[in-house]
Amino acid sequence: MTQQLTIRDHLCAAPHRSLFLAGALQGVLTILWWIFDLTGRYGIAGSITTWNIASTWAHAFLMVYGFFPFFIFGFLFTTYPNWMNGEKVKPREYITTCTLLAAGVVLFYAGLLTHKSISILGAELILIGWSIAVYVLIRILLTTPAQDKRHARVISIALLMGWLGVAAYLLWLVTESQVTLNFARHAGMWFFLLPIVLTVSHRMIPFFSSRVLDNYEMVRPFWLLWWMLACIAAHGSLLWLELPTYLWIVDFPLAGSAAYLSYRWGLPRSLQVSLLAVLHISFAWFGVAMALYAVQSLIYFTSGNLLLGLAPLHAIGIGFFSGMILAMASRVTLGHSGRPLELDRFTWLLFLGFQGTAIIRILADIIPAIAPILYVLAALIWLICFGLWAAKFAPIYWRARIDGKSG
Repeated sequence: MTQQLTIRDHLCAAPHRSLFLAGALQGVLTILWWIFDLTGRYGIAGSITTWNIASTWAHAFLMVYGFFPFFIFGFLFTTYPNWMNGEKVKPREYITTCTLLAAGVVLFYAGLLTHKSISILGAELILIGWSIAVYVLIRILLTTPAQDKRHARVISIALLMGWLGVAAYLLWLVTESQVTLNFARHAGMWFFLLPIVLTVSHRMIPFFSSRVLDNYEMVRPFWLLWWMLACIAAHGSLLWLELPTYLWIVDFPLAGSAAYLSYRWGLPRSLQVSLLAVLHISFAWFGVAMALYAVQSLIYFTSGNLLLGLAPLHAIGIGFFSGMILAMASRVTLGHSGRPLELDRFTWLLFLGFQGTAIIRILADIIPAIAPILYVLAALIWLICFGLWAAKFAPIYWRARIDGKSG
């Protein structure tokens, strides 16, 4: 009993602990389920399984709305009070958020095999947990003294768009309206995830770089951030309106802007420090992904051929989003457990494995003849790398800080 109470106390000691732990478990579980589906669907192992929700849209929901938010909310519950010198998030608020999100994900899985209504209940719990988290973060934003809140405002709007995305997906589960599904999947990527990850990168990458690189000029142009966010919103809107022919108009400038920031933020110099390099390399995938989107759209505009398939989507989803989550979560976990801010060789190799996953998944759309094998191979490498990362970092969340401090 004493050990259980101690573990519970440690999980409640800081916002990121329970949420990062749940995210680590969900990251392993969702890819295990996806591998099971892929191997059966393509006859690689086992047989095809019939789910109560189309597996493609279940996979999209479980990744966009059921995996990344655990890390996003765990990070923001920690940083919002620090960024704006605001009131700390109360344990009951972040534990309730985590419990509802985790319970919702579990019910969503259960409903895939049992009855769709169970998945609907799971999505409802996720929406309620999301509502609490957004309320808490916006309360901090609105009640702190006047100061520079530009990053927090953008992130708060993106969180509201994510809430609308979950609500739209829930509505699709109930009504099977294709319109709501289309909004949910495009809003999740372009109005929720990408604005948040870009804005956090804009704030944190130059700051972290300035702390470890000598004679570093911290470049953080807000005009460029607004321009990139406008291009992202335009991209998402064009997709939602089913006008992919014109994506290249905003995607080429977006790719160029991302490449410019990578250069000004010092990508080559960051390779001197592995904990910093993982942030810069992950961000570089953003420029690569938008270049792939731009080329794909331009080819479609000129010839009517839609090449590259989902390669750009996975360049941004695996290379940028997943890489940045691993990089940021590693940094937060090390720093808030009293450990040195140094990335060991093992974790560095796991991060490189993520890069291999992104490349293999991109190749799957370029070499369709062996695509099913590459789909499964990419998922397996992702599972191994993330699973090993989770096995290494998860125990930290239920243990005391090594420096004896609280939190």
